[in-house]
Amino acid sequence: MAATHPTLPRVRATVLVLLAASILVACAGPGPLSRSRPAAATAAPPAPAPIARAPTYAPPEVPIPPVVAPAPPPVGTQPTSDTICIVLPLESPLYGAAAAAVKAGFLAAADVGGSASRTRIIGHGDDGVLPALAAAVESGAALAVGPLTRDDLKTVLALALARPRMLALNQQEDGSALPEGVYALSLSVESDAELLARRAYADGARTMATVASDAPLQRRFKAAFSAAWERIGGSTPRDYRFDPHPEILSLLRRELVARPPDATLLAVNSDEAPLAKSFLPPGLVYASSQIADGVPAPMLRDLEGVRYVEIPWLADPASVIFARLPHTSLGDPVLDRLYALGLDAFTIAELLANPIPPDRVELEGATGHLSLTPAHVFVRDPYFTNRHNEPRRRGRNARGKLSCGVRADDRSTQLSLPRRRNRSRCP
Repeated sequence: MAATHPTLPRVRATVLVLLAASILVACAGPGPLSRSRPAAATAAPPAPAPIARAPTYAPPEVPIPPVVAPAPPPVGTQPTSDTICIVLPLESPLYGAAAAAVKAGFLAAADVGGSASRTRIIGHGDDGVLPALAAAVESGAALAVGPLTRDDLKTVLALALARPRMLALNQQEDGSALPEGVYALSLSVESDAELLARRAYADGARTMATVASDAPLQRRFKAAFSAAWERIGGSTPRDYRFDPHPEILSLLRRELVARPPDATLLAVNSDEAPLAKSFLPPGLVYASSQIADGVPAPMLRDLEGVRYVEIPWLADPASVIFARLPHTSLGDPVLDRLYALGLDAFTIAELLANPIPPDRVELEGATGHLSLTPAHVFVRDPYFTNRHNEPRRRGRNARGKLSCGVRADDRSTQLSLPRRRNRSRCP
């Protein structure tokens, strides 16, 4: 019999202990995989910090500007006399000579009419029209004649707080309607332009070319003509700039020959007119009244056939209408025209100074046949002159002899220049 190893029982005991321990560990191990694991513990997120609200403030108190009432319209003053004041820029360095010419004509007509005692001259400088008009108001004038310039007229109509009945010697730049109690009589390139446009259309022209220099007055003349031309139905004019260089003038001639218009408007100064006219093709040519002013006699033949507007005082000085008026030459056709404006201004002023002014006026005057429109503007129907030809009258009475009368249905006045105080006066 084999001998037994003394450590065997110990080994067996050790094996049994380890086996029992493994069974115990297996029983205490994790459960099956299909069982859900408990969720891992997570720390709760910190509570969000409270959001501080922006402080609220009462809206600032914005001061509301006081409502400024518009300036009251000028108050028409009641005359306290039959005085006629003429307000002119006699002290202006720029407009003094023009104002003096109007004054001379105005006083000449007043002397012939025996009315010099009722006239008052109020002169002013470039910025003094408002005080001058205020002086007319303070005198209780029945009528103020003036202002003479556009800027002064604009100032008076916009800023004068009171004014008497007025006969302005210019027109508003924008052509807007005149206020109540304001009349207008003017010699302006705009009125000449409209007259020429109507005449050209009546002569059969339908297409027009304009040749204009860069002089401001000529640009105004051309713009007024083009506007009037299109208003009456003419096609849009083709515009050409006048340039005295021969090459440019030759190009102008070739263009006008290749595309001949029915007529051409020449809007250049008198010293440029003979040269410009010599490059125009044959045809109707129209120009302003200044086209021949100061042109030497030998060069006038270059203007032959040009049709332009001229006042009767210069175009027909021997007319019976002017027989009793002093023919004073001021040495400048521009000033002579303003002298004639003064003549007509006084004749019309006597009518408008009446307590009830006439609704209609027809006057054969020094500046043309004058008609009062419902807009209180006196429109002119002057002479149309062909250079080197006899002037052709477009007035309603070639002899200028008109009667003074009142119609039953309106206040209508017809008269000729001059009139005497001892004759029956029109209301």
